[in-house]
Amino acid sequence: MGKLIVFNHISLDGYFTDVNGDMGFARNPIPDTEWDAFVAGNAGNGGTLVFGRITYDLMASFWPTPMAAKQMPDVAERMNNLPKVVFSRTMKEATWNNTKLVREDIANTVRMMRKDDGADMAIFGSGSIVSQLAREGLIDEYQFVVDPVVLGQGRTLFDGLENRTIMKLKSSRTFGNGNVLLCYEPAG
Repeated sequence: MGKLIVFNHISLDGYFTDVNGDMGFARNPIPDTEWDAFVAGNAGNGGTLVFGRITYDLMASFWPTPMAAKQMPDVAERMNNLPKVVFSRTMKEATWNNTKLVREDIANTVRMMRKDDGADMAIFGSGSIVSQLAREGLIDEYQFVVDPVVLGQGRTLFDGLENRTIMKLKSSRTFGNGNVLLCYEPAG
């Protein structure tokens, strides 16, 4: 059975988007070859990418472009070729390469995907998807990149989560640009 992993950037004050829904704060301007190598390697972990509509729209508007291929060729190639699932009740079609549009119940669909495919799945952005699946206890691992920026306002990944979830730290890694990777799994 595949694992469901959340990978998201968050600000020092705990937001994954700013007040306008923008995740641009995650583009750290400080050059760091170690960080660049991590990003390129992390994109190659395979599995299925999972998005909500808003994050899907953001990703699909960048990764297939010549600019993405020029700036980050390895990541762009993987993002474009990996299988993707977008959960949306409002989208009419998903046009990004290798993407399946799912309108049904998110939790049950993820349960079936985990059994049927067996490959790991990674959620990027998609706060409403994260909170829905966290409520169902379906997330196996949380990977957060804490970016050295304070936003003041924004959205957290866990809006609407009512129960406390204790996490266990699996690993951490600090980068020269100030980013810190924290990997957690539910403790219970």
